[in-house]
Amino acid sequence: MSRRTLRWAGLALAVTIAAGAGVFAWRSGSDSTWGFQEFQLAASDIPVGIAPSPDGAIWFTLEASDAIGVLRNGTIQKLAKGVDSVEPLGLAVDAGGRAWYTEAPRQRISRVSTDGTIASFGLATPVARLGRLAIAPGGDVWFAETSLVSVTNLKDGRLTRHVVGSFAPGTPMDAAPFGVAVARDGTVWATLQNANKLLRIAPGGEKTAFDIPTRASGLGDVAVGADGTVWFLELAANKIGRFAGGRFEEFSVPTPRAGLTGLAVAPDGDAWFTELRGHSLGRVHAGAITEFALPRAEARPFGIAVDAGNNVWYTDLSGWLGRLDAERARVR
Repeated sequence: MSRRTLRWAGLALAVTIAAGAGVFAWRSGSDSTWGFQEFQLAASDIPVGIAPSPDGAIWFTLEASDAIGVLRNGTIQKLAKGVDSVEPLGLAVDAGGRAWYTEAPRQRISRVSTDGTIASFGLATPVARLGRLAIAPGGDVWFAETSLVSVTNLKDGRLTRHVVGSFAPGTPMDAAPFGVAVARDGTVWATLQNANKLLRIAPGGEKTAFDIPTRASGLGDVAVGADGTVWFLELAANKIGRFAGGRFEEFSVPTPRAGLTGLAVAPDGDAWFTELRGHSLGRVHAGAITEFALPRAEARPFGIAVDAGNNVWYTDLSGWLGRLDAERARVR
């Protein structure tokens, strides 16, 4: 799922790069490329996670780098964080514009403020394997602590672990979570990959798991819309799943073996996803999937997020950040 392997050789600089020379706006030419704007990073940069901030900044993580990146007012800045990343999958931004991210090599969750100040919270474990991360409406942090088979909450510096191994009683590690999302009412949703289950943690802590209709679906990301609808990726099945009102729906992606890696729900309720092998973004609206081929044939989109204006942002493992403008992204 990368240019080389998932454990890439890395970069270790804290430098501000003027993005002007590396910005490509595809506004003319073919119908398939208009509306895209892309920002080329340094040759060794491999962007992974991406998250918009309420102040308009776009934060992103970098594989095998001791920096975290932010795109602000057309300028890309990389802020030193002190340790090289390994699979930096967890990233979210709170209401104050602070970016929270996972740091598995140091067994901690960290937070960077808008001024570059970093605070870290240790997990008190000798090793850590971490999945996605989300911010709850109250500002506390939830993340997939895969190595402990836990969906873990961080609030006021304190950790509360919700161990979910009981949902795979034969092999508890099969219940290890990956995707995490939090609904507006505080309900937490997670994907249990090998158990092939969708997990709900109620605000009171009660846990319920739901079997995915397709067996061995290869669960990945999960996201929740403003109306409480839960969306999830099925990598092996090449489907986008939807759970609402106690009922599952599944939508097959038109491109075979598309390589589904990232998922986000837009403010307008549409679900967006990345196709790593399909070199495209996808949108689910009213049960129909529309695919948007990226401007570069070799593109490898991985992470995805949608800002408050319905602009769709993505990371490309080949060294780019990109945006699909809301005007192009909207349903016609």
